[in-house]
Amino acid sequence: MSNTVITYGTFDLLHWGHINLLKRAKALGDTLIVGLSTDEFNQNKHKQSVHKYDERKYILEAVCYVDRVIPEVSWEQKISDIKKYNVDIFVMGSDWEGEFDFLKEYCKVVYLPRTEGISTTEIKNRLATEVGDKYGEI
Repeated sequence: MSNTVITYGTFDLLHWGHINLLKRAKALGDTLIVGLSTDEFNQNKHKQSVHKYDERKYILEAVCYVDRVIPEVSWEQKISDIKKYNVDIFVMGSDWEGEFDFLKEYCKVVYLPRTEGISTTEIKNRLATEVGDKYGEI
């Protein structure tokens, strides 16, 4: 019996913490689907990505652990995605612990620990200060 796993995120400035999450999510099943936040959805969440949706999708599709990338356009779509793609396991980082427990009615819900020492916010802050200081305003 094969298991389908799904996770969601913006995956901007893809880094080793993202890869670690994707690797661990893929290890839980045979197929890994990534719901990638669209630019419009990010705008609704008051998030600004460095890379546009199509660029982030292209990068994610090149990751060996990812089998399929679908657009995430709203918070509410998760139940319909789980049903549509016959998802067995929903995975998110532990910083979302408890937020998606309502999905346990439809599939197993797993919260994976975040990778210590790395975050997109940290990278953006470092770029703004270190690179900005060295090369001027970025």
